Amino acid sequence: MPSYTVTVATGSQWFAGTDDYIYLSLVGSAGCSEKHLLDKPFYNDFERGAVDSYDVTVDEELGEIQLVRIEKRKYWLNDDWYLKYITLKTPHGDYIEFPCYRWITGDVEVVLRDGRAKLARDDQIHILKQHRRKELETRQKQYRWMEWNPGFPLSIDAKCHKDLPRDIQFDSEKGVDFVLNYSKAMENLFINRFMHMFQSSWNDFADFEKIFVKISNTISERVMNHWQEDLMFGYQFLNGCNPVLIRRCTELPEKLPVTTEMVECSLERQLSLEQEVQQGNIFIVDFELLDGIDANKTDPCTLQFLAAPICLLYKNLANKIVPIAIQLNQIPGDENPIFLPSDAKYDWLLAKIWVRSSDFHVHQTITHLLRTHLVSEVFGIAMYRQLPAVHPIFKANATGGGGHVQMVQRAMKDLTYASLCFPEAIKARGMESKEDIPYYFYRDDGLLVWEAIRTFTAEVVDIYYEGDQVVEEDPELQDFVNDVYVYGMRGRKSSGFPKSVKSREQLSEYLTVVIFTASAQHAAVNFGQYDWCSWIPNAPPTMRAPPPTAKGVVTIEQIVDTLPDRGRSCWHLGAVWALSQFQENELFLGMYPEEHFIEKPVKEAMARFRKNLEAIVSVIAERNKKKQLPYYYLSPDRIPNSVAI
Repeated sequence: MPSYTVTVATGSQWFAGTDDYIYLSLVGSAGCSEKHLLDKPFYNDFERGAVDSYDVTVDEELGEIQLVRIEKRKYWLNDDWYLKYITLKTPHGDYIEFPCYRWITGDVEVVLRDGRAKLARDDQIHILKQHRRKELETRQKQYRWMEWNPGFPLSIDAKCHKDLPRDIQFDSEKGVDFVLNYSKAMENLFINRFMHMFQSSWNDFADFEKIFVKISNTISERVMNHWQEDLMFGYQFLNGCNPVLIRRCTELPEKLPVTTEMVECSLERQLSLEQEVQQGNIFIVDFELLDGIDANKTDPCTLQFLAAPICLLYKNLANKIVPIAIQLNQIPGDENPIFLPSDAKYDWLLAKIWVRSSDFHVHQTITHLLRTHLVSEVFGIAMYRQLPAVHPIFKANATGGGGHVQMVQRAMKDLTYASLCFPEAIKARGMESKEDIPYYFYRDDGLLVWEAIRTFTAEVVDIYYEGDQVVEEDPELQDFVNDVYVYGMRGRKSSGFPKSVKSREQLSEYLTVVIFTASAQHAAVNFGQYDWCSWIPNAPPTMRAPPPTAKGVVTIEQIVDTLPDRGRSCWHLGAVWALSQFQENELFLGMYPEEHFIEKPVKEAMARFRKNLEAIVSVIAERNKKKQLPYYYLSPDRIPNSVAI
């Protein structure tokens, strides 16, 4: 009688193993096998990290194996199981791989196909078409869209973590890692002793060092030592946590009535301000988004305040970016002065602190939350709903207070497809010239990584789609793209998101947007948070007094009383430390331990992708050797494969 060798691999993450009964049956072109219990006497099957083999004998020849059915039944209590893959050795000596890489929960049957990627048009056999349809029907019941807040991208219908489908819940290790990182920060920083003084102010700037010096690194220490300097202030708009706001100023806005006479001491080329604008030497960061946003009122004991500043910056003769004028609110007037570097020291310093605080709010809510986490969630849900596991695009995808709500709702109008295409976003802000702006490492490294991803996606697309017509006629792909447009972008034509893709080139770009957003863009705006935000005066998460309305009255005592109190400073520091840490089991860009693809051409494309990424790592490392402030957030060996959505 024909005999098959079945090899079963269990995941290595916490609680991946199971004591439940596991049954297997084979479905072939010539018949189906009986259900076989996979069990070895005196042996603990399916332990975490185990690879177990079993001999399965069938009564008659089954023909070409099309499906493997796995059935899990309760032994004592339901025991979830993470199945990586099953390998089948046929009686003829052939090996067939059946990837799974998902959790199997409860008493269920899971049906697996072999690892060859297939478009819908490739499935001509009824049982395979039926399997494909049922998988999507099941997924669409599990992954349901829900409106979190009016105007937001739709998100997954889940009120808490345990409501999520098991496959997209945090690994136990990741949840524990964040808690441990936060606790470690609180302990190592020795800041718990300040928590009972929650609403008391620090005494002076040096007082902040009490919660800073226990954990330090090159960049954060340099920020602490140089944060008051204009060069450090300007540099952060290029290479800090939020390097996406600065744009070349092509015309001075009427709402910022700054004149040459005001800033002439900052201009180094003997030109008027208007001439400097014409020559491309003036840049602007406008926090108009914050105008009229309600400040956080969750703590009745502490008033909190927001501003909506406009900051004008200048490229000096050394090609460095420095601030030359700051107006703290949008409407000019006597009580909204334009602060200048020539003003009194503390006037100018407090104006810069207000800009840094505003930048912190926009970074956390828009640049980080909306434009990486929420957007990646849209891509992820649409993928699960519309692409079966056998689809090549599913296999290639790497993802998985009231004022904040107002900010996201406003920012949605600027969330466009073009703004997620990295080269276009850089060009739209007038920041593309390496010659004119030589120290914009976020741009330089981002373009390298974008191109590496685009080359990889183009190769994979060309393997499975031999022409543009095949792309256009792939119903599952078109449903995926349409889901993103209709539910994620709420059907807004102004978003520029396509309702469909019509060519291989367009599909490659679309996939590059998905992968880059969930990996590189998130890395660029997340993992520098401790570097740039741990020195509290450089990135205040809250301000406890309103912006100044006159010059010549600011004192050091007033600044310290405006900055966060001791308790909020401690909480903030612990949070940015924890958020900036990699997980112990982190997978970085180009690492694909889950072998969804089994075809040689795709594996070769993946190998070339990794080689390209390694070359980028070397380029960035060589540049950083010469830098007092190294920029490494977009080095591929520091870019996790995907944001945790």
